Amino acid sequence: MHRSHPRTKFRSGCPLNASVEILGDRWSLLIIRDMMLRGLRSYTQFLDSYEHIATNILAHRLKKLEAYGIIATHQDPLDGRKLIYTLTQKGMDLAPILTEMVLWAAAHEDTQNPELIRQIKKDKQKFIAAVRQKWVENSSHTD
Repeated sequence: MHRSHPRTKFRSGCPLNASVEILGDRWSLLIIRDMMLRGLRSYTQFLDSYEHIATNILAHRLKKLEAYGIIATHQDPLDGRKLIYTLTQKGMDLAPILTEMVLWAAAHEDTQNPELIRQIKKDKQKFIAAVRQKWVENSSHTD
């Protein structure tokens, strides 16, 4: 079993607790969503996202996600002073979970983005495969 996280002790040994401690704030999941579905890769792009995250919170969440191995950073080839953020395999493995969360919210709350929901409902596995394929294509350009 592969474990890569900055601390060895969570509040308990419960797997759900570990997930909540790593991903349990709203911003982390929204950053992952933006990377996975919208292809965002830079600090500035995250700042311009729909929910308007504060700069200090964004910086903290990006560091936390990197420390847990959910995202990786690379120097921007066009501007070495900037970083490009990419999902790792561990981060991409969240695609089915985020997909289920979208479907759950759409079924129980008044949400937007009916096209996304329609695509997922039409063929969930195809949708996840397309997200993964896009990630593979984008990942080949960062190394």
